[in-house]
Amino acid sequence: MYSHMMVGSNDIDRSKKFYDATFKAIGGKEAIVDDKGRLMYLYNGGAYLVTQPIDGAPATAGNGCTIGFAMTPEQADAWHAAGVANGGTAVEDPPGVRGEGTPNAMYLAYLRDPDGNKLCALHRMG
Repeated sequence: MYSHMMVGSNDIDRSKKFYDATFKAIGGKEAIVDDKGRLMYLYNGGAYLVTQPIDGAPATAGNGCTIGFAMTPEQADAWHAAGVANGGTAVEDPPGVRGEGTPNAMYLAYLRDPDGNKLCALHRMG
């Protein structure tokens, strides 16, 4: 079962700017920075962490991996705009409803963070 998610970063300051903006856009807070320099975002009972890799190798994004965050469509739009304005990249289709008129309709918005990790804002419409 999910307890937390951690991604690697090659530039913690750049990541902090991006993630502080995207979490604040949905009502969250800026990162807590621990004594090892890791960023911790606590929101809706979940924990999302950003760290430089412990092994000293460069951080890389997982090919085929997507990290999803549950939020309202309005939050998804604000999150997406904040991400693009703070070093992220819009990917896939623009934010909007997928599968409209079906029982599985979802509002989705996709970004890549500054290190290439793929992120998704998701709201189930039904």
